Amino acid sequence: MIPLTLSSLNPTVKNVEYAVRGELAIKAEEYRLKLKEPNHGLPFDKVISSNIGNPQQKGLDQTPITFTRQVAALTEYPALAELAPGVFPADVVARAKELLDEIGSVGAYSHSQGVPLIRKSVAKFIEERDGFPSDPNSIFLTAGASAGVSLLLSMLLTPPSSGVLIPIPQYPLYTATLAQFSGTPIPYYLDESKGWSTSVESVEAAITKAKSEGIEPKALVVINPGNPTGAVLDSDTQTALVQLCEQHGLVLLADEVYQNNLHNRTEFPFTSFKKISVELNSSVPLVSYHSISKGVSGECGRRGGYFECHNFPQSVLAEIYKMVSVGLCPPVQGQIGVDCMVRPPKAGDESFELWEKETNTIHAALASRTKLMADRLNALPGISCVSSPGALYLHPKVTLSPKAIDAAKEAQKTPDVFYSLKLLDETGICVTPGSGFGQKEGEWHFRLTCLCPGVEEYVGSLERFHNGWVEKYGVE
Repeated sequence: MIPLTLSSLNPTVKNVEYAVRGELAIKAEEYRLKLKEPNHGLPFDKVISSNIGNPQQKGLDQTPITFTRQVAALTEYPALAELAPGVFPADVVARAKELLDEIGSVGAYSHSQGVPLIRKSVAKFIEERDGFPSDPNSIFLTAGASAGVSLLLSMLLTPPSSGVLIPIPQYPLYTATLAQFSGTPIPYYLDESKGWSTSVESVEAAITKAKSEGIEPKALVVINPGNPTGAVLDSDTQTALVQLCEQHGLVLLADEVYQNNLHNRTEFPFTSFKKISVELNSSVPLVSYHSISKGVSGECGRRGGYFECHNFPQSVLAEIYKMVSVGLCPPVQGQIGVDCMVRPPKAGDESFELWEKETNTIHAALASRTKLMADRLNALPGISCVSSPGALYLHPKVTLSPKAIDAAKEAQKTPDVFYSLKLLDETGICVTPGSGFGQKEGEWHFRLTCLCPGVEEYVGSLERFHNGWVEKYGVE
């Protein structure tokens, strides 16, 4: 019998790295278990999971939207409406009934592309957002946006010489998926000095370099609002990026899962790439992603999302349908979460007042925390931080002295990982090192979420750690 070993696995598996759930997150879980011991000996009493945008995670504790959970409850156990008469608002009861009339039981497989009624709701949401039609037959419901990203990348890549343009810093899903499917990441660098803006010239330069190295660029990934940066693109830049895709024959992959996480909607409004594309009468193939994991929903564990294909020929849509049908269907409760996200209560509905209060509270808390954290980080020696206008994160740059870098080398760690591990060891705060997202040579960052409650205590711990670090290692 041939033993199962690492060498017997598909070699691409070993190339996959996903920093958000990497070394820091694993060690944080070990600490979380250790804290349950009576005499744990740790210098902190809780682990703060600032490494991942998981709003309802224990310790972050964002309150679920009542409307979403009530609809989920009645679709999961329809008898509740009769067992608890008068408990559920009339619009919740009506929505659950409408969905169940279409779905039947949530325990049954749905249409592989997603429940038709819910895809129609998504199409209407897109039409109302952008002012242009959307076709439900070009919409695919998914187990979170990540599933859609992985699917489209797997279909677009043609190894061994194809690649995808990705922003640096980027969400590690993209490099991980490219590694899995033997694609080449083609980095283009965001400009931190200009609020992590996207430079069309940087994208052009990346394309030229890739082609000179024999790599065929197949697609351009744009994350808007950005992850980990929180930057929100202006429409002029979006227009230039669409035109660039036309010029180079690229598919545009628009990751727009943070479109409802905006901290200053007047100065930094969100505009979808679908709207820009239609206004330009562009023929660029466009895939737009959205998710219930972010925004105000925060329903990460339900795994719900969608992608819309624009300017895709029917022959390609048929191949996408074939691929999604292999997985039978996306989680039905995730699909119901999508329906609640794109079709929330309206003014006059019984649930509207509470829904409005809950969503406004979440938006205000996130905006307040983001500003407070950025201000406090910028006051620390050796740290600079762009105050992000969108998404759930800050991505500060930390200057590390030669003494700190030498200590990291001695510990066989990259400098930002070394800094982040020490932060976890001393405070219980788990962040994600910038090397997991990509960064310029000689620069060091870390990403932390703005979801943590008790932000004064949280930032205070980070300040004490960093000041102690500077005392020990210096800044320059």
